[in-house]
Amino acid sequence: MAVPAATALAPSSPAGETPSSGGAAAQRASWRRWGALSSGLGRICGPIERFLSDAPFDRAPWLAVSFGCGIAAWFVLPTTGQWLMLMVAALGLATLGLVGLRPAMAYPFCRLGLAGIGLTLAAGTAHVWNKSIQVGVPAIQRPFAGSLNGRVLSVEDRPARGEWRVVLVTRDPGRADRVIRVRLRVPVGMTDPAVRAGAVIRVKARLMPPAPPMLPGGHDFARSAWFEGIAATGTALGPVTVEQPGQPVGGLAPLRAALSEHIGANLTGSRGGIAAALASGDRGGIAPTDEAALRDAGLSHLLSVSGLHVSAVVAASYWLVLRLLALWPWLALRLRLPLCAAAAAALAGVFYTLLTGAEVPTVRSMVGALLVMAAVALGREPLSLRLLAVAALAVMLVWPEAIMGPSFQLSFAAVLAIVALHGAGWMRRLVEPREEAWWATALRKAAGLLITGVVVELALVPIGLFHFHRAGLIGALANVVAIPLTTFVIMPLVALALAFDLTGLGAPLWWLAGHALGLLLDLAHAAARVPGAVTLSPAFGGGTYALLLAGGLWLALWQGRVRLWGLVPIVLGAAAVVLVRTPDLLVSADGRHVAVSGMMPGRLALLREPRPGFARDTLNEMAGLDGAPVALPDQPGVRCNEDFCALALPRGDRVWHLLLARGHDPAPMRDIVAACDRADLVIADRRLPTACRPRWLKADRALLDRTGGLALTLPPGRIETVRAPADDHGWVPQPTPRPPVGTSPPQQQKGPV
Repeated sequence: MAVPAATALAPSSPAGETPSSGGAAAQRASWRRWGALSSGLGRICGPIERFLSDAPFDRAPWLAVSFGCGIAAWFVLPTTGQWLMLMVAALGLATLGLVGLRPAMAYPFCRLGLAGIGLTLAAGTAHVWNKSIQVGVPAIQRPFAGSLNGRVLSVEDRPARGEWRVVLVTRDPGRADRVIRVRLRVPVGMTDPAVRAGAVIRVKARLMPPAPPMLPGGHDFARSAWFEGIAATGTALGPVTVEQPGQPVGGLAPLRAALSEHIGANLTGSRGGIAAALASGDRGGIAPTDEAALRDAGLSHLLSVSGLHVSAVVAASYWLVLRLLALWPWLALRLRLPLCAAAAAALAGVFYTLLTGAEVPTVRSMVGALLVMAAVALGREPLSLRLLAVAALAVMLVWPEAIMGPSFQLSFAAVLAIVALHGAGWMRRLVEPREEAWWATALRKAAGLLITGVVVELALVPIGLFHFHRAGLIGALANVVAIPLTTFVIMPLVALALAFDLTGLGAPLWWLAGHALGLLLDLAHAAARVPGAVTLSPAFGGGTYALLLAGGLWLALWQGRVRLWGLVPIVLGAAAVVLVRTPDLLVSADGRHVAVSGMMPGRLALLREPRPGFARDTLNEMAGLDGAPVALPDQPGVRCNEDFCALALPRGDRVWHLLLARGHDPAPMRDIVAACDRADLVIADRRLPTACRPRWLKADRALLDRTGGLALTLPPGRIETVRAPADDHGWVPQPTPRPPVGTSPPQQQKGPV
């Protein structure tokens, strides 16, 4: 019998022979390990793969969200080691998807998801870290008061506040070899018309390092100044002297200033300020009371040139150019008119963006408008989540720090809510064209506008509560009137008035624009006065805010019924916001301002004179209260002398004994130590002796230099701080050790109560 060729060619091996360590079987051991890893991952990825395959979604928005999460994580995590660990973990996640699941090609969604999320998360962290290193400028070491010589970079007129804001380059008062950028507030009476960009000036001023948050949850001016390259802020103490006049600057800055001045000459007060904000982005002419009314009525978005304004300019330009070109039949037969109109509208949008200062919301809107025009020219769907994701990525690549600010969040949340709402099938059916009576069409359009306004307001409520601790809930109804009024009446009237002023015929149009702007202000004040129009909330934590944002993103980015799972974190976050309560004590970073809640309903009791100002307003905002504060020493049960106040505060099932310093004179150590022994909590704006040991906490200057401002909730003894014990962000001031404060002999009526 003949032996088959395959059998004849097969190698022979002795029965029972054990392969050597260098054999082929050993070389395949790594592949067995990869196979086992892939199998284990497959059991985990199987359900995820089925979920992703059954739920249609677009990858681009989730990649933009992941990139933004990497940026946000860099701001939230305090130390360099944590940033590196996050990047390593993210890259490990990407490697797991690309390599660990490579043998199991049956999980494409998992592989791409892990790789995409890991890479974009690490890229976001690395990008903002690099931006911080490239543009960040350390603040001046200590306050300074004296004469400054510098060159002016920019000047902003703020007539409603009676001041100019001047940015200049000068020498660091503490280091003559260092050039810094300084932002000064100059009262109008101390200004000089010759102060403009490029001028060399001399001015006596007081400079301070950019301020960190006064309290936990407050706005971080130091972080904003770091990314703007500002090393100090201050106020002019004397008149500005121009030593060398500035040369006329090019670009659109002179046109922007001329527009604001011309509008102010035709419309006075806040009406002119709003018109200037719409035409040139200059908001300095709006009175604080009118600005507050617009904010409480949910109309403050009209003051910031963003999606509404850019969309109106682009749409009007597109329609006008298309109609004008259609009047020329020869051209209409030889060119694609929509393509020409889209190009002209895009140029108009870019010019308007540059004219109004190219702020983040305007740039975001401009990028979105350009993408819309490109989609229209190509015949594609112009309104989509992918378009919004591209716009968000463009903004985050240029200004990654903007993601932490309310402007970016409010702007993108509003547009995302609109896109997601109008992408839903029931909403499409509601607003789609159909054959019906004109009044039925008008009712449907009005219903669609009202629903859109309500959804946008609901999307903006958590952002407003987190950043400003207040939100206008009646804004949806006010916007139904304000948005058409601004888009179809005010903006066209202002544009026509400016155009007709070239021939001297703009006065009637300015009169009409003034009345329309007055109607907008009347609407804002009326809406702000409605009982319950504004909801206040104490500052709540970032975890609660992250829950609300995650739920909103899930609800907006998924399609079908799976999106309803986003309601779970939204409900949990909303419950946490409702249950949050005002801290029992608020302590400013310098220890001077101490507020006690609960002593009078709806009001704070302040240790020092509750005069109107930034400190009082910030304390009220953080507490979520709007009542005028009262003086703590005037309250019953509070005992005060020139140096200290003592009070017993019942909270929970016990009474807390507080000792609050309010004087600056040295006090006898024996009295301080004895008073500390009787107190649960001691708060002072100076360093107290080491022997001062209260039963719970000693919040003196030594502690506040490390933690910043404090929010204290007595039961259960929770302490919230402005900054972590160790923080490597460049704008966070590092505490410097100081020698202990000496004591003095006993004096009459001095020392603790």
